[in-house]
Amino acid sequence: MRPACGVNTGMRELLRTNDVVLISAVEALLDSAGIGHFVLDQHMSVLEGSIGLLPRRLLVEEDDLAPARRLLDAAGFGPALVAE
Repeated sequence: MRPACGVNTGMRELLRTNDVVLISAVEALLDSAGIGHFVLDQHMSVLEGSIGLLPRRLLVEEDDLAPARRLLDAAGFGPALVAE
């Protein structure tokens, strides 16, 4: 069961982007490494009119943050990561 909104879940932001292709590539890498993740704001296009104005945020569990950063950095996505 997921906690209610506003409850600290121990998740940290790894990536913030308007690039849906980048989000998909990062999700595939995290899936293949067994690192759980959650994408926020992916359905905001309903409000913004599908123009890609609002960035999507990809979160990982705090314990998985360092391994996820290493994985994405090794795959060449380091510059896209949110600063620590």
